[in-house]
Amino acid sequence: MIAGVGIDVVDVARFGASLERTPALAQRLFTEAERELPLTSLAARFAAKEALAKALGAPVGLGWHDAEVTRGPDRRPAFTVRGTVAARMAELGIATVHVSLSHDAGIASAVVVTERDGQPG
Repeated sequence: MIAGVGIDVVDVARFGASLERTPALAQRLFTEAERELPLTSLAARFAAKEALAKALGAPVGLGWHDAEVTRGPDRRPAFTVRGTVAARMAELGIATVHVSLSHDAGIASAVVVTERDGQPG
Protein backbone atom coordinates (compact mmCIF):
# COMPACT_ATOMS: atom_id res chain seq x y z
CA MET A 1 0.00 0.00 0.00
CA ILE A 2 1.47 3.35 -1.04
CA ALA A 3 1.98 5.63 1.95
CA GLY A 4 3.62 8.66 0.38
CA VAL A 5 5.12 10.17 -2.75
CA GLY A 6 7.73 12.90 -3.00
CA ILE A 7 9.42 14.63 -5.91
CA ASP A 8 12.16 17.25 -6.07
CA VAL A 9 14.23 18.98 -8.76
CA VAL A 10 17.57 20.75 -8.38
CA ASP A 11 19.33 23.17 -10.72
CA VAL A 12 22.80 21.58 -10.84
CA ALA A 13 24.76 24.80 -11.51
CA ARG A 14 22.96 26.68 -8.75
CA PHE A 15 23.49 23.79 -6.33
CA GLY A 16 27.20 23.68 -7.27
CA ALA A 17 27.49 27.42 -6.61
CA SER A 18 25.93 26.92 -3.16
CA LEU A 19 28.45 24.18 -2.36
CA GLU A 20 31.33 26.41 -3.47
CA ARG A 21 30.03 29.41 -1.55
CA THR A 22 29.45 27.37 1.63
CA PRO A 23 32.03 24.54 1.80
CA ALA A 24 30.58 23.12 5.04
CA LEU A 25 27.27 22.53 3.27
CA ALA A 26 28.48 19.31 1.64
CA GLN A 27 29.49 17.90 5.03
CA ARG A 28 26.12 18.84 6.49
CA LEU A 29 24.08 17.31 3.65
CA PHE A 30 26.06 14.25 2.59
CA THR A 31 27.79 11.26 4.14
CA GLU A 32 31.48 10.75 3.50
CA ALA A 33 30.78 8.21 0.75
CA GLU A 34 28.29 10.51 -0.97
CA ARG A 35 30.75 13.44 -0.93
CA GLU A 36 33.08 11.46 -3.22
CA LEU A 37 30.59 11.66 -6.09
CA PRO A 38 30.49 14.20 -8.94
CA LEU A 39 28.28 17.29 -8.73
CA THR A 40 25.44 15.90 -10.85
CA SER A 41 25.19 12.86 -8.58
CA LEU A 42 25.27 15.06 -5.47
CA ALA A 43 22.47 17.21 -6.85
CA ALA A 44 20.39 14.09 -7.59
CA ARG A 45 21.03 12.76 -4.10
CA PHE A 46 20.01 16.06 -2.55
CA ALA A 47 16.80 15.91 -4.60
CA ALA A 48 16.26 12.33 -3.38
CA LYS A 49 16.65 13.31 0.28
CA GLU A 50 14.21 16.19 -0.20
CA ALA A 51 11.76 13.88 -2.00
CA LEU A 52 12.03 11.31 0.80
CA ALA A 53 11.30 13.97 3.41
CA LYS A 54 8.20 14.98 1.44
CA ALA A 55 7.06 11.36 1.15
CA LEU A 56 7.43 11.06 4.94
CA GLY A 57 5.28 14.14 5.54
CA ALA A 58 8.19 16.60 5.86
CA PRO A 59 8.52 16.39 9.64
CA VAL A 60 10.93 18.74 11.39
CA GLY A 61 14.13 17.17 12.67
CA LEU A 62 15.11 14.62 10.02
CA GLY A 63 18.90 14.30 9.86
CA TRP A 64 20.52 14.62 6.42
CA HIS A 65 23.01 11.84 7.20
CA ASP A 66 20.17 9.56 8.35
CA ALA A 67 19.16 8.98 4.70
CA GLU A 68 22.09 7.92 2.52
CA VAL A 69 21.57 7.24 -1.16
CA THR A 70 23.43 4.04 -2.02
CA ARG A 71 23.30 1.50 -4.82
CA GLY A 72 21.74 -1.90 -4.41
CA PRO A 73 23.32 -5.10 -5.72
CA ASP A 74 21.55 -4.43 -9.02
CA ARG A 75 23.19 -0.93 -9.14
CA ARG A 76 19.81 0.79 -8.77
CA PRO A 77 19.66 3.67 -6.28
CA ALA A 78 18.38 2.83 -2.83
CA PHE A 79 18.27 4.44 0.59
CA THR A 80 20.17 3.31 3.64
CA VAL A 81 18.28 4.82 6.56
CA ARG A 82 19.06 5.17 10.23
CA GLY A 83 18.32 7.42 13.19
CA THR A 84 15.62 10.05 12.66
CA VAL A 85 14.59 8.78 9.22
CA ALA A 86 14.33 5.16 10.36
CA ALA A 87 12.26 6.30 13.35
CA ARG A 88 9.86 8.27 11.15
CA MET A 89 9.50 5.31 8.80
CA ALA A 90 8.71 3.03 11.73
CA GLU A 91 6.18 5.55 13.07
CA LEU A 92 4.39 5.53 9.69
CA GLY A 93 4.74 1.77 9.17
CA ILE A 94 6.89 2.24 6.07
CA ALA A 95 8.40 -1.05 4.94
CA THR A 96 9.77 -0.14 1.50
CA VAL A 97 11.18 2.98 -0.17
CA HIS A 98 11.50 3.23 -3.95
CA VAL A 99 13.71 5.96 -5.43
CA SER A 100 14.42 7.03 -8.99
CA LEU A 101 17.13 9.59 -9.87
CA SER A 102 17.80 11.48 -13.06
CA HIS A 103 19.98 14.31 -14.27
CA ASP A 104 19.94 15.94 -17.69
CA ALA A 105 20.15 19.41 -19.21
CA GLY A 106 21.41 20.95 -15.98
CA ILE A 107 18.58 19.60 -13.82
CA ALA A 108 18.74 16.75 -11.30
CA SER A 109 15.50 15.15 -10.15
CA ALA A 110 14.27 12.42 -7.86
CA VAL A 111 10.99 10.66 -7.18
CA VAL A 112 10.39 8.67 -4.00
CA VAL A 113 7.48 6.33 -3.25
CA THR A 114 7.03 4.84 0.21
CA GLU A 115 4.99 1.73 0.95
CA ARG A 116 3.49 0.35 4.11
CA ASP A 117 3.75 -3.33 4.88
CA GLY A 118 0.26 -3.97 3.53
CA GLN A 119 -1.51 -3.34 6.82
CA PRO A 120 -4.08 -0.54 6.87
CA GLY A 121 -3.27 2.79 8.43
